Amino acid sequence: MNGVVPPARPVPLAHVTLGLGWDPVRRGGLFGRRGTEIDLNAAALAFTGEQLIDVAFHEQLSSRDGAMRHLGDSVTGDGDGDNEVVVVDLTRIAAEVTTVVFVVTCYTGQQFEQIENGFCHVTDNVTGAELVRVDLSIARSHTGVVLGKLHRPHHDWEFTWIGEPIWAQHVVDAVPQLTGHLR
Repeated sequence: MNGVVPPARPVPLAHVTLGLGWDPVRRGGLFGRRGTEIDLNAAALAFTGEQLIDVAFHEQLSSRDGAMRHLGDSVTGDGDGDNEVVVVDLTRIAAEVTTVVFVVTCYTGQQFEQIENGFCHVTDNVTGAELVRVDLSIARSHTGVVLGKLHRPHHDWEFTWIGEPIWAQHVVDAVPQLTGHLR
């Protein structure tokens, strides 16, 4: 080998987290009226080919195999940091899963440009590396965004950033808009 050391292979993805955060609607105004609440939702959807086979989101906190878990629904955005978290253990995911798509939707219907400090990020929990961090205003006048996908083009799992705005208040609304990302 002439003394040449091959480059180290990066650590394959094994455990990934989607974090979502936003600021609550400011209180106040005339006579102290409350503003409309903002309820964003994070979801992980598992597909075999183009067929949805499982999901973890605010109405189903764990996939059937337990590999995808939503850690709790925030309906206001109160608190610092991530308001919603979805974890995916790729070592436990069903063998027939070809793609896991991360989606964020606004359940209360606001467009992302109306949401203060909305952000999301995907982190490799083994290395601590942030795979992507994005301000949700990238989806401006939409109510949803396809963040990215986990897929295994060469055996090991990889993350691919998508960042496509969509119209979806609920994860069910997003499913038909994901087909193009499943090939």
